[in-house]
Amino acid sequence: MSQADTAERTAHEGEGLRRSLGFRDLVVYGLLFIAPMAPVGVYGTLDAKSHGAVALVYVVATVAMAFTAFSYAQMVRVVPQAGSVFAYARVALGREAGFVAGWMALLDYLLIPAVAYLFSGIAMNALVPEVSRWVWTALAVVVTTVLNLWGVRVAARVGFLVLALEIVVLLVFVVSAAVVLARDGAQRGWLSPLSGDGSQGAFALSAVIGAVSIAVLSYLGFDAIASFAEEVTGGSRKVARAVLFCLALAGVLFIAQTYLVALLEPLSSARLAADPGRQGSAFYDAVDASVGTWLHDLVAVSKAIGAAFAALAGQAAAGRLLFAMGRDRRLPRALSKTDSGVPRIALLCAAVITLVAAVWAARRDDGMDHLVSVVDIGALTAFTLLHASVVTWFAVRRRGGPVSWWRHVLVPVAGAVITIAVIVEASGAAQVVGAVWFAVGVVVLVAQRGRGPADG
Repeated sequence: MSQADTAERTAHEGEGLRRSLGFRDLVVYGLLFIAPMAPVGVYGTLDAKSHGAVALVYVVATVAMAFTAFSYAQMVRVVPQAGSVFAYARVALGREAGFVAGWMALLDYLLIPAVAYLFSGIAMNALVPEVSRWVWTALAVVVTTVLNLWGVRVAARVGFLVLALEIVVLLVFVVSAAVVLARDGAQRGWLSPLSGDGSQGAFALSAVIGAVSIAVLSYLGFDAIASFAEEVTGGSRKVARAVLFCLALAGVLFIAQTYLVALLEPLSSARLAADPGRQGSAFYDAVDASVGTWLHDLVAVSKAIGAAFAALAGQAAAGRLLFAMGRDRRLPRALSKTDSGVPRIALLCAAVITLVAAVWAARRDDGMDHLVSVVDIGALTAFTLLHASVVTWFAVRRRGGPVSWWRHVLVPVAGAVITIAVIVEASGAAQVVGAVWFAVGVVVLVAQRGRGPADG
């Protein structure tokens, strides 16, 4: 019996997780975590950095992240388990590497929801200032945690309604932007979102690549789909298709909205680059100037609600990762307990950690900056180990049948080069926090040395 077969057998011993999710549910979780209008907050920064070629940035970023999505699709067929990259690296690279992959991914699965909860709290506080933002933040954690504890199917149904609201708001923006463009024309050249607006000189590929290192962070979350592999009906192929479909759909949505808002943007990319203070609100400012404040308010409310449910998806993924690492006895065994197919102890642990981080940040004026500066480094490290798992399993150990050099070597190597490049481009604070988190993980790993594999 192969190691992958053993892993799958172990995954289904005992009560385990309940299979109740379909293809649509997987896509809902992925898109909720990503958020259909994720570029809203970073549009101004990307436009300034890319010299106006912001839509091209998302074209390149979608292709870049496709390498990682493809590696997920390869490994989820080998190890269809809840642990996602933790399970893949454990089987392909060994238990120690698996722990490191899971440990690093855990950093982002706990902090990204905290950022989303905080964003929701800030947005709700702006609408109802009488209630402190930390109260709104805590309330968002409580509501979404209750839904997750209720069960993955219930959370998916509610999440679908929230996602539908976000898509409707996005469609309203697209239609409104199209009407304005047809009536008044574009503020910039029609091809400028793909070729640059010329205000900072000729088109510069290096500027686009520099912006891509930021844009790829908008996609983090599609990988959470793989953490539900033990709860999907129809097999691992459905999970693989959902990962690829979710990334492609997110790419189309990101490219379309950034293309349209760039055409509406009254300021040149050079003006935005010279005034960083305007970059954060550039999307809203362009909407205000061209369509009206009513759309600004509609997008803001949608983002407030959507952020809380993006955190719901992230919290659910974190709970599954804790569950898998507990089942493998890499974290306390109690985390692997389930109740009616729901890993409630793992979910509550994830919720408590996220609540503490989110409320701490909500009570500080610089809380958002602190959280944002350290997220993503863990996921990118885990992605690198994912790509190494594909090469090792298929090409080195040759456990997956005939080797396809482009699928099993070229694609994962290219994906690893991309993720390493983004890590190098990350902020110093993110690199320091990532290094400290990695060091703590190594200490935990050393303390566990000699412990056998999980019991049945």
